[in-house]
Amino acid sequence: VKVTSGTAAGLRADPAAAPLGCLVSRQKHTLPDLPYDYAALEPHINAEIMQLHHSKHHATYVNNLNVVEEKYKEALAKGDVTAQVSLQPALKFNGGGHINHSIFWTNLSPNGGGEPKGELMEAIKRDFGSFANFKEKLTAVSVGVQGSGWGWLGYNKEQGRLQIAACANQDPLQGTTGLIPLLGIDVWEHAYYLQYKNVRPDYLKAIWNVINWENVSSRYATSKK
Repeated sequence: VKVTSGTAAGLRADPAAAPLGCLVSRQKHTLPDLPYDYAALEPHINAEIMQLHHSKHHATYVNNLNVVEEKYKEALAKGDVTAQVSLQPALKFNGGGHINHSIFWTNLSPNGGGEPKGELMEAIKRDFGSFANFKEKLTAVSVGVQGSGWGWLGYNKEQGRLQIAACANQDPLQGTTGLIPLLGIDVWEHAYYLQYKNVRPDYLKAIWNVINWENVSSRYATSKK
């Protein structure tokens, strides 16, 4: 069963956005569909969490991003640099929220769990010693995020190796560290509180059962091109 958001997935041209001066018309962001039902990840992540997380939280980031981009376009047209600067925190927060969650949903699967195979597994062994060490390190980094944020496995293209990183709030991994995102773990309380209360380590133990290693491997293969 495919969960739909009520809007088309991906990007859609905004018919109301006419070109302003030298600016091209902007495409409006939309909430992507989930490739599985809200209940598909149970018992590890329950349906109530998934529904609220996707249809409310992610949708809010998308809606706010569209509002901020419209204001930014107006500021650009007016040459108002002060307004452009003042809008950047909201652009980073809501844009990051949209980017991060769009990756997160595909990183999960009801057929997930286990261990990766092929080149990704070899890279994990090369850069972390073993899959167990990698899993332990990413879990520890994610548990250790103060307040809200994300734990990430990313690819450092310059150095040709995998790296683990943590990002605060909705800071996007690539936009703030340069690492290409492969696997993101959302540790905002809205991702787990209704089921795991304030025990983040229990949520992190459970999420490994639904990690979509095919998706992560595909991202890794693409990142090396």
